[in-house]
Amino acid sequence: MRVLRRGDAGPDVAEIRSMLAALELLPPVNGSPGSFDAAVEQAVRAFQQRRGLITDGIVGPATYRALRGSSYHLGSRPLAYLISAPVHGDDVFALQERLTELGFDAGRPDGVFGPQTEQALRTFQRDYGLVVDGICGGGTVRALRQLSPRARGGRPVFLREQEQVRRSGPRLRGKRIVIDPGHGGQDGGVTVGGLREADIAWDLARRLEGRMKATGMEALISRGPDHSPAEADRAAFANDAGADLFLSLHSDQNQSPYAQGVASFHYGTGNGTSSTVGELLAGFIQRELAARTGMLDCRAHPKTWEILRLTRCPAVRVEIGYLTNPDDRRRMSEPAFRDVVAEGILIAVKRLYLLGEGDQPTGTFTFADVLAYELAKAD
Repeated sequence: MRVLRRGDAGPDVAEIRSMLAALELLPPVNGSPGSFDAAVEQAVRAFQQRRGLITDGIVGPATYRALRGSSYHLGSRPLAYLISAPVHGDDVFALQERLTELGFDAGRPDGVFGPQTEQALRTFQRDYGLVVDGICGGGTVRALRQLSPRARGGRPVFLREQEQVRRSGPRLRGKRIVIDPGHGGQDGGVTVGGLREADIAWDLARRLEGRMKATGMEALISRGPDHSPAEADRAAFANDAGADLFLSLHSDQNQSPYAQGVASFHYGTGNGTSSTVGELLAGFIQRELAARTGMLDCRAHPKTWEILRLTRCPAVRVEIGYLTNPDDRRRMSEPAFRDVVAEGILIAVKRLYLLGEGDQPTGTFTFADVLAYELAKAD
């Protein structure tokens, strides 16, 4: 589909207006389909904010998929695992949450009908005497609705994330981390005064990689210096690698030169569904970077971006400074400052695995402390 924004017209815009009207974000469409005007842009922004998407008022692929998916409810269509064209939608999300409540591990509720959802559905069908076909049709939906949940209110999928961290122990050695420098190649990202976001992210990724490997971690970088994979491909790289954590590195921009600071993002829908470990790690990163750099703390936020939603392990995206802010840009251009940022992120990861045991005040734990801890535990 083409990207739609204010001023556009045509059948694509008519479809967008119709979907927004169905969500009661616009008045019902009567007569002329109209154009992509200010009212449509405001409705798109409201939808994006509700869904944890980038709130830009533009209908790109991610927003369009979310709009299409919002038109489905559980039972409105048969659901099955299709390898070539995976099924997306709110009905898939509802199915995943319902299976989880009944005690079947459908994986992270992400609204994508994948192999883990199919396996959980087949197990449910087998256990309750249904036809085991991996298809969520009318009979399966009725059975899902009739049964009382075995688990509710504890976010079972994300409690499993916490348990995996606890069982893996406090040492960093052996942990597999995927570092994802944003953009790359011809896609320079935010570019101001000759400073490219892609180059900053690549340099920072290499600094972080070196520190992580020194502790015994297995650090993998999601792209080469001349490549810019799609977000889904970056997530697939982490999934195929069996990563324990995923860290995506970016810088930000704003029309106002006064916008500044550091922000972190983890998977979450904004209505209670959130990656527990991702949320915890995002908070650690925020506190460490704010304390070590003095940058404005723009806090951690739940989002449903593909890079967070499709990555099966806990994932965090960090926006380090605004390149449109002169002070942030100057600091990000300095190698010594990037060293401070790399150390802060590493310390945040260490804090995650310590789970509060033998920890130190924010901003005081050093790289040397981490190495000494790892060596002491090895003896």
